Amino acid sequence: MTDSHSPALAASPVASIPLSLLDLAQVGDGETVAESLRYSTELATYADGHGYERIWYAEHHNMPTIASSAPAVLIAHIAAHTSRIRLGAGGVMLPNHSPLAIAEQYGTLAELHPGRIDLGLGRAPGGNQAVFHALRRSPAASEHFPQDVVELLRYFSGTGVEGVQATPGKGSDVPLYILGSSLFGAQLAAATGLPYAFASHFAPQALEQAVDIYLRDFRPSPLPDGGESEPYVMAAAAVIADDDAQRAASEFHKAKVGRIKHLFNQGRNLTDDEAEMLLDAPPGAQVKEMLRYAAVGTPDEVREQLAWFAGHARADELILAPLAGDRDVLLGTVKHLAPQGG
Repeated sequence: MTDSHSPALAASPVASIPLSLLDLAQVGDGETVAESLRYSTELATYADGHGYERIWYAEHHNMPTIASSAPAVLIAHIAAHTSRIRLGAGGVMLPNHSPLAIAEQYGTLAELHPGRIDLGLGRAPGGNQAVFHALRRSPAASEHFPQDVVELLRYFSGTGVEGVQATPGKGSDVPLYILGSSLFGAQLAAATGLPYAFASHFAPQALEQAVDIYLRDFRPSPLPDGGESEPYVMAAAAVIADDDAQRAASEFHKAKVGRIKHLFNQGRNLTDDEAEMLLDAPPGAQVKEMLRYAAVGTPDEVREQLAWFAGHARADELILAPLAGDRDVLLGTVKHLAPQGG
């Protein structure tokens, strides 16, 4: 986190609020998908035994470096290898699916693993126009996101929709969360009485205003068991923690170069040298802004940065997104920041 955004790092201990993880099941250079998923299982097994609140998996499509395209399947696998930690989608891109199918999938998971399943919901497509076509969906589906969220709430609460009940799903304990990076998600979460998770790990611009709106306009859900009685804010931060501050900084630099290569390839694969050159150009400034709330450094430094960020975001919970490409540094980050070390 830049100095301009963290003027007073000596804040209350970050251990005072729950810490959770976002795992994109990234596929590193030279890795197979199977290897990536084994790393995700290893990470979850550690987090399960060391105090993390939850792990979420995000739905992405047509991205060769991300293996979390089917969160429900991945959650089922991870749940079978863990015993305590909550697991969920962070999130399911609801325009890609019917609410009934999602209610049945996550209702099934909740019946198999009671008290451990979350369902975070986003309205982005999780891919490009070609992905929409391949999924047999239309970009217009995003316009129905608020209605689809209410429909999901009805399936889980048991009120159903037009004579249709979700089985499994009806009466299942599956808390819903609205994910967002703009004011729209904050408004919807407030109107439906749901917890709100802000994607400040890659889209920080609207964080403060979105949280303002959510806290100001929050209303409990009128549906039975449909939401929270009080607002609940979750905020995400990219993290790299290592005993060697220079190694942490190097991994952060590599992550920025990788982000430039992904976002600004202009139809061809940029070389590392080309991406490096763009770091000091407008594309680099855009990537640095995306990572404004990244916490990078030694474990103590990162904990201090996260403590400041929790207060800044008025967060009830932080979602940590490990950013390092090096597997040892990535897992080390999770270990260094674990609520229960060892």
